[in-house]
Amino acid sequence: MNAPLAHPMMHQWPVAVHDTLPTALWSASEIAAATGGIASHDFQAAGVEMDSRDVKPGDVFVALKGETMDGHRFIDTAFAKGAVAAIVDRAIDYPHVLVADTTKALHDLAHAARDRAVEAVRIAVTGSVGKTGVKEAIFACLDRASRGAAHRSVRSYNNHVGVPLSLARMPARAKFGVFEMGMNHAGEIAPLSAHVRPHVALVTTIAPAHIENLGGLDAIADEKAQIFTGLEPGGVAVIPADSEWAERMIGHARACGAHVVTFGRARTADVRLLDAIPAANGGSLVTADLGDRRICYTIAEPGDHWIANSLGVIAAVRAAGGDLASAGLALAEMGGLKGRGARHTIILPTGGAAVMIDESYNANPASMRATLKTLQQTPATRRIAVLGSMKELGDFADGFHRQLADPITEAGVSHAILVGPEMRALADELGKAARAQLGNSVTFAHCEGPAEAIAALGQFGLAHDDAVLVKGSNSVGLGRLVAHFTQTARASGATGG
Repeated sequence: MNAPLAHPMMHQWPVAVHDTLPTALWSASEIAAATGGIASHDFQAAGVEMDSRDVKPGDVFVALKGETMDGHRFIDTAFAKGAVAAIVDRAIDYPHVLVADTTKALHDLAHAARDRAVEAVRIAVTGSVGKTGVKEAIFACLDRASRGAAHRSVRSYNNHVGVPLSLARMPARAKFGVFEMGMNHAGEIAPLSAHVRPHVALVTTIAPAHIENLGGLDAIADEKAQIFTGLEPGGVAVIPADSEWAERMIGHARACGAHVVTFGRARTADVRLLDAIPAANGGSLVTADLGDRRICYTIAEPGDHWIANSLGVIAAVRAAGGDLASAGLALAEMGGLKGRGARHTIILPTGGAAVMIDESYNANPASMRATLKTLQQTPATRRIAVLGSMKELGDFADGFHRQLADPITEAGVSHAILVGPEMRALADELGKAARAQLGNSVTFAHCEGPAEAIAALGQFGLAHDDAVLVKGSNSVGLGRLVAHFTQTARASGATGG
């Protein structure tokens, strides 16, 4: 057993709060002081936004400049949508804060938000698979315990712009902040962790995502472990004990002076799975050993991968000083996210209903296998898989795509629609099995894009008690297929799950 979860700094971390967060996020003078800028007017901003399309009334718009885009071009749009001011590097005819560099100003505002929220416990989440879902689960647990005083990065705002933007949006009176961190190349995680300076940093798992750019799984593990470099002194590193790279990441964490907490099925895990059985809600009833106590809780999300995820969530919540009873209730109520496990019930014109599992936002070999296993465990008369290409696998792409043939067969998939050029390798593999008459052959179609996939699924036809998994890298565009069939279903009187 590793070191116990209790830590001397934990008693300083608040668990609950009985007030609400203020509606005014930043004043003009506060932004000017944080950024070293000059405010043209006095104003109060309720939010911070960098995309003019997403501006809401009361936001301050940050006119960022990139290699091909200049946010100053969209000032009029931002104010038309209700912006109260903008952060700019040139004078404009609207209320603004004038700075030398708008990107640096966003970073400065992020750091000011971090430093003024003196009671906030900051949790950072990364990993090859599951980081958005785990981030949302940790947030749900802590938000319930703190009565709405938790903050988190929305969507997948996890890069060099999204992380500081998410920090800049954190209210001064927040009690918890949960931030997702992603990467495509080496050297990207450490600067993000330096922005947040988390008290708790969690790695969900290591898998061949972005292996094209990193070159191997050892390099991916090393890069993910850079999240520990930004930990506050005495901070906690939460690491998956079942990972082949656990000891490697533990070494990185200890080199950063972190207190290590592990989770998983391994007997040495600090948060250890004792038992998991199917629950009435389609999820699982989990019993876990925390060293000094045992807890039992239900998770709404189906699949073995969510059992593992929940152990990491519990470890992070406890390390942050959160309430475990509230965490259990939140996990029991948490549904799937759009593009990341949301389930839609589709009422069919011919009668009956089918379920569509929306995993269209992201895909890599590990998450493909996990969700195919979830499909296998989904009660259905017929299982259909619409699978899009897995991107950023480089020279490994053909091999990883071919290796999905066995998981598809094991999941009991009767019909598969394979979308994108990289899926040609899997189509060839399924074709070989069909020609050799190995086991139960899968009826499949290979499509170039989502429009063809929509047509192919229409030709296969949906029937009562079908379960349809839709999963692929976001750039493949399978969200269009989900939208097509769910919108059609709503027009026919379907319900969404």
